[in-house]
Amino acid sequence: MDKHEPKTNDIKDTRPSVILVGVVLDGDNRVDVDDSLLELEKLVDTLGGVTVARLVQSRPKIHPSTFIGKGKTEALAELVRSNEAAWVAFDGDLSPAQGKNLEKIIGVPVVDRCGVILNIFSRHARTAVAKMQVELANLEYLLPRLKHQWTHLSRQQGGIGGRGVGEKQIELDRRAIRKRISILRRKLSKVSTQRKVQRSERSDIFKVALVGYTNSGKSTMLNSLTDAGVYVQNKLFSTLDAKVANFAPPFKPTILISDTVGFIRKLPHGLVESFKSTLEEAALSDLLLQVVDLSDRRFEKHISVGNEVLEELGLANQPRIIVFNKIDNLTGKLSAIVTSVYKNSVAVSARSGEGLNDLKDAILAFFDDRLHDKTLELDYGDGNVLSRIYDTSRVHNVEYLDGRVRVNVRATRAELARLDRMLDKEGS
Repeated sequence: MDKHEPKTNDIKDTRPSVILVGVVLDGDNRVDVDDSLLELEKLVDTLGGVTVARLVQSRPKIHPSTFIGKGKTEALAELVRSNEAAWVAFDGDLSPAQGKNLEKIIGVPVVDRCGVILNIFSRHARTAVAKMQVELANLEYLLPRLKHQWTHLSRQQGGIGGRGVGEKQIELDRRAIRKRISILRRKLSKVSTQRKVQRSERSDIFKVALVGYTNSGKSTMLNSLTDAGVYVQNKLFSTLDAKVANFAPPFKPTILISDTVGFIRKLPHGLVESFKSTLEEAALSDLLLQVVDLSDRRFEKHISVGNEVLEELGLANQPRIIVFNKIDNLTGKLSAIVTSVYKNSVAVSARSGEGLNDLKDAILAFFDDRLHDKTLELDYGDGNVLSRIYDTSRVHNVEYLDGRVRVNVRATRAELARLDRMLDKEGS
């Protein structure tokens, strides 16, 4: 069973035309395949293409040579010609040989889901770290595909710098790529180490990380909770770099909130590995805000995908608040229903501000439960200690005694221990 699903446009679209291809294997849910193709269409749109047709085929298993079988590949070639498609996107991972065979029959470039995502990441990377992460993922994706990329790779090359006459260009390219991969991994490892040192120096600060499906409104949420002023774009994976800003309400100790790269179904494992230094913001946070677009009918699937990625990162048991976002796009009582079903959840609109006070209260209550009360006594001369108390702790009461100052504070255990050490040092 197969299905062609042409799309019509009343207005001529000048963007490159793209055809999507999906496969329903035995045991697959057709609805899940359709949803995945819809997501692939959004990815193609983010990349600058417009989907003009879909081809969906039911098969017992993936065809080893062409993914969809020779006959269906020929039908796809005709679909490409009739729609004047510029390229074809497969909703799956193509082997290098499958990609080569498909392009030979179809006559236009063929990209799998991983390749589409990598292209988006390449365009959206802004900082030096994000660019290194994207380059690493691209090179690891390219390495096994080298022999099918360019015809010049089959040429023989000798001369100075090679391992001898007769070495193929492809072998030189592979060696250069492996060397570059090694360099990038070392650089990213150094970045990770530097970030860990920076975070250890902020051990007295509470940390919150925004996680969730791409385009769920995390950047808008960050702007609403802080003064970050992050540029917001209605595109998938518009945020690749971790953005960190101070939580807006006054609170001691300081609360930092960070935005992280979005999740998506079938997120290539190589990308998860490459972006671990960015996702460490989530790993080392005290609290996760899992942002979910409640206006998307597939929000439950998005929660499931987010849970899978968090588990892969070892964050399944991290304290978490589910933030159902975009309730301004809803009518009815859906937000009240889901918050009653999902424990520790809040329904908000980061854009309109509805429900944000409830979210802020939930964040403050979470951290307030992790603070402890203590009475400290200082000499009048312990001005540096008193200054730190006001910087890092919540002061409930101050009494000025005969030559002494008694302060009732509320702070983290780590900070109270640090203050005790400072007082011991001042008194010695």
